[in-house]
Amino acid sequence: MSSNADCFIVLPANTESGSLIFGRNAEDAKAVGVASEICYYDVSDVLEGKTDGGAALEPVTDVVRVILQKPKPSVWGGDFGANERGVAISLSWTDGEQESTDSDSLLGTDIVRITLAECKDVESAVDRIGTLVSKYSNDNAKLNFIVCDPTAAWILSSAGKVWAAEKLQASWLRVPSGGLSVTTTIDKSSDGLDTTASFAAAHDAEAQAPEADWCGTKPAGDGSYTQQDMFETLRLASGAASRAANVSVLTGKGSSISCHWFTGTPNAAESVFKPFVFAPKPRISPLTQVQADTDQTLLHSLHANRKPAALEHLRSLERSCVDELNNYFSIQDYASEELDELLKDCVEAEVKFYR
Repeated sequence: MSSNADCFIVLPANTESGSLIFGRNAEDAKAVGVASEICYYDVSDVLEGKTDGGAALEPVTDVVRVILQKPKPSVWGGDFGANERGVAISLSWTDGEQESTDSDSLLGTDIVRITLAECKDVESAVDRIGTLVSKYSNDNAKLNFIVCDPTAAWILSSAGKVWAAEKLQASWLRVPSGGLSVTTTIDKSSDGLDTTASFAAAHDAEAQAPEADWCGTKPAGDGSYTQQDMFETLRLASGAASRAANVSVLTGKGSSISCHWFTGTPNAAESVFKPFVFAPKPRISPLTQVQADTDQTLLHSLHANRKPAALEHLRSLERSCVDELNNYFSIQDYASEELDELLKDCVEAEVKFYR
């Protein structure tokens, strides 16, 4: 199973809301027709079930709620997710995990779910990923994680059971898929790691991802960048291999409501973003989940049969939804029960245009 993604990070000083905005385009030319499942987990079931790598879960008593995007239906973990404390984690690149034959390892997708369930801020999440990699990662695996909360963003690269992490200092950054991203700036690492050489070069000289330009409107440094700008960035960056896209707006001051936007459908240029917040009792649509005896979500299947004219109407609804939520967040600092079915309502409004 591969998890490749073109990722964009904008730190709070550049954004209109003072939030950290993180965008992700999942990419895999071999899996364009594979549905990206979106699943919500309450504290009662967030760590239930068997990991895809086979390792047994360690006992944990203090967990939080999680929204998870899966690279293919019915896997246990996810390649992107967020929790109710405003932590978001993404895999931007994986390699070698398909060679794993261990029954006691964790895949990168497993690590995403476990870390989100257990961690309440970005630094504890980086440390937890490092611990899980050191103990459970397959020796052939190379992984990139992007870890964010409202205050900071980190990139963690791992090769086998060794890892290195860098705290993002640039005000904005594009992290393309295709190789280990942490090089010579190392702020946290495995015990005893030699930090004098390039981590990427030391583990795979061909793996380091090339520099990549931003797409669309660049953050100008004047606090004007918005989530709508990130939607358009992902649309411009998407292509035939784009599987699904998501945007997290992680809020740490004023309103305490972070919002996570999902397409749940391929190619951001041909999709619309739907919002999710951790309201008191969230209910997401069954249309974003694979039902018994199928290998597609109904949202994915209906989107494939859409009429071109539907997109223009849906984009208008998307803009209205952004405006309404921004207004809500400006006057209320918590998500009330009226947002319990936010994602469900938006998904079900979308599919009406496809039937």
